[in-house]
Amino acid sequence: MNRARILETLSTPVTAPAYAPVAARFTDREYLSIVYRTDPDALRAVVPEPLRVDPGEPLVRFEVMKMGDVTAYGPYVEAGQAIPVRFGDERGEYLHAMYLDSFAATAAGREVSAYPKAMGTPALFADHAALVGTLDYGSVRVATATMGYKHRPLDPELAREQIAVPTYMVKVVPGYDGTPRVCELVRTRITDLVVKEAYTGPARLQLFAHVLAPLADLPVREIVAASHIVTDLTLDRAVPVHDYLAEEEAS
Repeated sequence: MNRARILETLSTPVTAPAYAPVAARFTDREYLSIVYRTDPDALRAVVPEPLRVDPGEPLVRFEVMKMGDVTAYGPYVEAGQAIPVRFGDERGEYLHAMYLDSFAATAAGREVSAYPKAMGTPALFADHAALVGTLDYGSVRVATATMGYKHRPLDPELAREQIAVPTYMVKVVPGYDGTPRVCELVRTRITDLVVKEAYTGPARLQLFAHVLAPLADLPVREIVAASHIVTDLTLDRAVPVHDYLAEEEAS
């Protein structure tokens, strides 16, 4: 295998890449989102500078996403936490944690972009008159979310604003000496968004302590809002907006 062929390789293993080099289009991507108020000190401890948390609104969004069909990956389910933040004058969300049941989507999201993805077992399903979202890490339950099933319509524009908000992540690529080769804050957002269904209603959320899935470190103090949204969408590529290594050199 010559140099040119090696440089065309997107990921390892070289002869059987973990994921395909294509832009992912999501069809029938279903969201259960519960926004809750948490401990402000716990929130500030996990949000990286230069992102800023609104001091008057220490909020977290717990979400479970059921991917009906995804280019190159097929169906899978994902759950995690996002934190409303500001970057300069822009409002967005910092993606704090993601757990999913697809290795290919985990590897691609973490390596190509910077999504904080780890393997887990999330689920999203209707149970009698409730929409239920769960997350297990190994054999241990770490989150259970419930919402009244399609109780009230949600304004599609409000749903669009919620889904299409810019998102921020920290990308770290370790070097061979144990120090980072890349350490950046990156930004991305959703494009080509179609809101197919949108609902709101009453909701509850339980988080359970786990050392390797520490969602409960951002405890639930009060439920603020909940939504159930079905969409088609595309993820835009991530772009760096802050270089922590360059900041270190400058200091």
